[in-house]
Amino acid sequence: MEKFEHEYGAEQIQVLEGLEAVRKRPGMYIGSVSVRGLHHLVYEIVDNCVDEALAGYCTHIEVVIEPGNIIAVSDNGRGIPVDIHPKTKISAAETVYTVLHAGGKFGGDSGYKVSGGLHGVGASVVNALSEWTEVTIQRDGGLYQMKFERGKTVQNLTRLGDSDKTGTKVRFLADDTIFETLEYDFNTLESRFREMAFLTKGLYISIEDKRDEENIKKSEFCYEGGLVSFVEYLNNNKDKLHPTPIYIDKQDSEVPVEIAFQYTSAYSENIYTFVNNINTIEGGTHLEGFKRSLTKTFNEYAKSHNILKEKDGNLQGEDIREGITAVVSVKVKEPQFEGQTKTKLGNSNVTGIVQSLVNEALSAFLEENPNVAKAILEKCVSASRAREAARKARELVRRKTALESTTLPGKLADCSSKNAEECEVYIVEGDSAGGSAKQGRDRRYQAILPLWGKMLNVEKARADKIYGNDKLNPVIVAVGAGIGAEFDITKIRYGKVIIMADADVDGAHIRTLLLTFFFRYMRPLIENGNVYLAQPPLYKLSKRGIDDIYCYTDEELNEAYAELEKKGISIDQLSIQRYKGLGEMNPEQLWETTMDPERRTLVRVTLDDAIKADATFSMLMGDEVEPRRKFIEENAKYVVNLDI
Repeated sequence: MEKFEHEYGAEQIQVLEGLEAVRKRPGMYIGSVSVRGLHHLVYEIVDNCVDEALAGYCTHIEVVIEPGNIIAVSDNGRGIPVDIHPKTKISAAETVYTVLHAGGKFGGDSGYKVSGGLHGVGASVVNALSEWTEVTIQRDGGLYQMKFERGKTVQNLTRLGDSDKTGTKVRFLADDTIFETLEYDFNTLESRFREMAFLTKGLYISIEDKRDEENIKKSEFCYEGGLVSFVEYLNNNKDKLHPTPIYIDKQDSEVPVEIAFQYTSAYSENIYTFVNNINTIEGGTHLEGFKRSLTKTFNEYAKSHNILKEKDGNLQGEDIREGITAVVSVKVKEPQFEGQTKTKLGNSNVTGIVQSLVNEALSAFLEENPNVAKAILEKCVSASRAREAARKARELVRRKTALESTTLPGKLADCSSKNAEECEVYIVEGDSAGGSAKQGRDRRYQAILPLWGKMLNVEKARADKIYGNDKLNPVIVAVGAGIGAEFDITKIRYGKVIIMADADVDGAHIRTLLLTFFFRYMRPLIENGNVYLAQPPLYKLSKRGIDDIYCYTDEELNEAYAELEKKGISIDQLSIQRYKGLGEMNPEQLWETTMDPERRTLVRVTLDDAIKADATFSMLMGDEVEPRRKFIEENAKYVVNLDI
């Protein structure tokens, strides 16, 4: 018999006890060990508090970031049960924190009817991935506490005294041997808890950051309007077609459904879906039911009221959803998610339930509010005409390119490799910089697409204005994956799409215009992490006898001055060049500072919060001037008051 170099028998099969599996493979349970996974720990504990609120027992949740990045989460719910669990023979509270898939989320009269923490792993995973965890419980007239270190119990549940209150407080310090960073971002947590408060009408949630004693931050959220308040918040910077969101609330259904939506003059659709307060960013059957009901109900109303004639075709779903902002929230007893990250709902029965409930409620609303119905349908009909114009424009572009010798834009200097994963395209501001980039690049895998001048602001334009646009059409063709509903991420020609613009106000504007376009019409490109911003230097320091020094920020410039002074070189001895634009660099300089993978700095554009991104693009690029003015005044780094 052949003898293998490495033995493989029963003794090589590992059996991970308790929470060891979580520490061994944390990404399976929280997605990653990056800052995103770190925040996920907080969400897991707060989700448990929200489940108490959904069950009707909790009204207040308080989150505190303590000095040293310690998280404290407290609620006024019932408190975790403290009696002995019949199966584990330890307290129910300790069971919840030390045993995977243990919790009140699996049905039965004593648990939760609906819950975001479906798998019962949240508390135990947080415990496993924390350096230490401390749980304090008030219930049944007592005050109890237990402590853990890296998932292992170091203090069993102990009664500390009496209490006439109820609730649970969890304090934990994430394990720095697991996570890349322990620094929590206040704004990220704030956005998530604002969202939770909107989704749970009347629930008070606060977050306080005490890490800096001189700059303590605190935000409090409580919305009696629920989803209506949510939609009003999302549309704060948009021009509304009707003043009040349409609201549908069917709590007595097999699947409780709550929906609020409002139409704006914008051209994009923004629909956010939730199941048991969990953000299902990939949608699912509840989204499908809502979309079908919109299409069916509006078409029926338009036909019955002669807004659409018999000879007219039906409006398409995309026509009806243009400009809509909607929040769809359902409660499902046994939700079927795609994994613990809960991004897509799969329960097939939910589609029909949502569609039926929305059909009935929306039909009644339209009959009772004919002016609102008319305003919305006028926009839908206009969108239909624009869609047809866009279709003709697409066909014209396709026919035109089919007749040319190449289907790629004339100014595009393509790379020789056809492997999209290694290829990258630089979208470069200006012909001068484009010329330098073409000469300085690595032709094997780097393509250059020069663009000249300001491009179309797509926030104020429909798709039919985009096709054929002399600034945007080259980008569409070069990327090669279509736009809008037709965009197919598998067809992209370049793994990296890099925006390279001047480090000035005009360059920032061009970056914003391109990012608006990618966000509105090629969002998967951002979601997939394919969009980058090049970082050209601001300064070059040179002196005979030393290598040129490039500085990318004012801070780097001051650091360079300090380092040179230590070597006996004063500022007066240096030649200092402040780059006003990319075109001032020769090909060699552009390569070594901005394009050489060994030395360049690229900033990847990510989409951590789609709701916040949508609001920001609407505010910066939309029609409403006052919110934009306020944003600039609040965020301008340098404000100069001139008495003229």
